[in-house]
Amino acid sequence: MKQKLIVISADALCDVDMEYLKTLPNFQKYLAGGSCVERVRSIYPTITYPCHTTMMTGVWPQKHGVLGNEEFIPGVEKAPWKWFYEAVKWDEDIFKAAKRAGLTTCGIFWPVTGRHPAVDYLIDAYWPQPGDTDIREVFARAGSSEEVLDIIVRQMKDCVLRTHPATERFQTRCAREIILRYQPDLMMVHPTNIDSYRHSYGLFNDKVKKGIEETDAYIGELMEAVEEAGLLEDTNLVLTSDHGHMEVKRILSPNILLADAGFIELDGQGRLKDWQAYCLSGGTSALIYLKDPSDQEIHRRVEEYLRGLAKEGIYGFTQVFSEEEIREKEHLGGDFSFVLETDGYTSFGKSLVRPLVNSFDETDYRYGRATHGHLPDRGIWPVFYAKGPGFLENVTLKTANLVDEAPTFARVLGVDLKGADGHALEQLLKPAW
Repeated sequence: MKQKLIVISADALCDVDMEYLKTLPNFQKYLAGGSCVERVRSIYPTITYPCHTTMMTGVWPQKHGVLGNEEFIPGVEKAPWKWFYEAVKWDEDIFKAAKRAGLTTCGIFWPVTGRHPAVDYLIDAYWPQPGDTDIREVFARAGSSEEVLDIIVRQMKDCVLRTHPATERFQTRCAREIILRYQPDLMMVHPTNIDSYRHSYGLFNDKVKKGIEETDAYIGELMEAVEEAGLLEDTNLVLTSDHGHMEVKRILSPNILLADAGFIELDGQGRLKDWQAYCLSGGTSALIYLKDPSDQEIHRRVEEYLRGLAKEGIYGFTQVFSEEEIREKEHLGGDFSFVLETDGYTSFGKSLVRPLVNSFDETDYRYGRATHGHLPDRGIWPVFYAKGPGFLENVTLKTANLVDEAPTFARVLGVDLKGADGHALEQLLKPAW
């Protein structure tokens, strides 16, 4: 009999949260007694869009090519994010595998799925841009079908996107209606309330506790719709997450250091005029790009400069990796030349002009009291909990890798995911699967 799969990726839900979540009623009803991975090793950088691209493809960032949340456009203060599927360089994922097998698919705020050709019921993680007034046109631009646009308009109500928990309530209302109307075989949903609270308030506080309670409520609302549709016995539920967080004490902008060293040239108003090396912040890590990567002299000078700063230990980073080094260490590769890794309490900003160091603000995920992007063995870790007809009962793994999730989803659905770097977590799955 064909089984269904719902994946809830509760952004920044971590191992330290589970003691409390396990006491809550919907977790106890729908996930207790299933299988779990206590600590999932994420990818590098531990950033939402790269992580979720790995979670749907099963390959490392060096293959799928999504290395951060936003586009690299030097000198642009607010660059567009990688909302659309065209940003993915790897031509295989769980949605495509499901569609090839004749299954129906749904993605709700799952990153980097805008205009994805294999998502039947699509609500992209895309928000209105300046000047947008028609919410229907906004989501149509991101690939939602007419039937889904009708649901969006009905369920939007008074929701202000990118506020929490309003956005999650909107997502949940849409997911419930899609379950009841269309009963997709694969549904992947991405609430971000816990992540937002950690950015704004720090790792552990009452707001994060409230976010855990909200997550339990979302589980209940979705699974109640599954029950109402008569699908509970055939539905597998996975609760997982993408990355951890670290506490941050300051925000330092490496582009100012690069300008001090003559690698960035500014005009009289402090705007970018030209550059030889440029930093793209990923929170607690940063990618350094060279305008001409083939210029070996510039490469040598930039590397010497960065490693000298790291050795001093006061500029926010204590490790510098070349592209070759980090490709070997963490399967992170691309057209950047270096990676800076935080000293453990600094997040990286994108300013071109002083001050070099700033305090917290809530205008950007990189500037809060906690953030991510760091090496995956640092900080708190993501989790994986699952229950349903495809999963064994009462099985616990201590650790697994984020890259193993998509192959596991494929095994549960009985579909072929081509070319994955990860492997299905067979220890959690029933032998028939």
